[in-house]
Amino acid sequence: MHIRFFTALRAYGVRVSLREWLAFAEALSKGATRMHVLDYYHLARTALVKDERQLDRFDRAFATFYEGLEQIEDPLAAIPQEWLDANHELMLSPEQIAELEEMGGWDELLETLKKRLEEQGERHEGGSKWIGTGGTSPFGAYGAHGAGIRIGQHKSRLRRAVKVWDKREFRDLDDNVELGTRAMKLALRKLRQLGRSGDTDELDIDGTVRGTAANAGWLQLAMQPERSNRTKILLLLDNGGSMDDHVKIVERLFSAVRAEFGHLETYYFHNCLYESVWQDNARRWTATTDTNTLLHTYGNDWRCVFVGDASMSPYEIVQPGGSVEHWNEESGETWLRRFSEHFERMVWINPVPRDAWDWTPSISMLRKLMSDRMVPLNLSGIEEAVRLLQS
Repeated sequence: MHIRFFTALRAYGVRVSLREWLAFAEALSKGATRMHVLDYYHLARTALVKDERQLDRFDRAFATFYEGLEQIEDPLAAIPQEWLDANHELMLSPEQIAELEEMGGWDELLETLKKRLEEQGERHEGGSKWIGTGGTSPFGAYGAHGAGIRIGQHKSRLRRAVKVWDKREFRDLDDNVELGTRAMKLALRKLRQLGRSGDTDELDIDGTVRGTAANAGWLQLAMQPERSNRTKILLLLDNGGSMDDHVKIVERLFSAVRAEFGHLETYYFHNCLYESVWQDNARRWTATTDTNTLLHTYGNDWRCVFVGDASMSPYEIVQPGGSVEHWNEESGETWLRRFSEHFERMVWINPVPRDAWDWTPSISMLRKLMSDRMVPLNLSGIEEAVRLLQS
């Protein structure tokens, strides 16, 4: 059984090494768990998952392979039933307990569900008996029963189910889904270049030990400047139009970048880069910055990051006057080539999923202009961007 679990984990993309599997097997042999499903789950997750992005994959593999594991004999079953009943009372409201008792109690509810699974042979909608949607049955999704088992529903609605059969955790930590600010910070930290500068106001432990030893044991304090991140980021954000669909995920990225990098300058553009950019969207027509100024202000030691969906008319990229808002004397392609020549490390982060890029000609055009240094706005994409900005 354990070997089949190992192959299931590998099939779901959980990178389990033989060394980790042997450590897990050793823990089992020494009685680290008594085969209760939750104990087994937590032990396996602790021993076998070394990257938080794979937690969701582990949950899916475990749920698929160990369906029915709760039927393994539990040595703790001798605990008096009234203890377990009291524990349920801590988790349920009085109304839920009353409705549960009307259905015959917890055991009766699960037994009824088992019978429904055996009897039911097709999808059911509405009604008060079968597993389905939109009815008053205690089993299923999007219904109106007071207290039952929720199965297959996207998220909580009434918050009254006594059991959620298919709840999954850590869904936003997989490589190819939208991610939160914390996960972005973890990925961006690989881009940091730490160095010491400023006043000597931090204790140098190694220097203090060496100085004290050289001073015949008399304490000799040594101080040093605090370490700070020297990586410098020039961030250019597409704003407005089709980018309105991606505001939330771009805000998370902006928050993560701002938290991780002290040397950060941010400017906005619309669709493609032209002769001017701006820092305040409310004053975008009255307080602009000449794009040439960026090339003369920020040296090639700065890393340049564009964020945009790259979705526009091809004319906006290749033609003078192609902008949808003003007459641009030079094409967006011309300005992007200038940036590519000036900044040695540049990348474009696109919130549009990678598998949809080929549907939009302008995305393919900008990928070519960026020498294929375009990545999707997900966790694996940010890690790829970090590698490109380090090269």
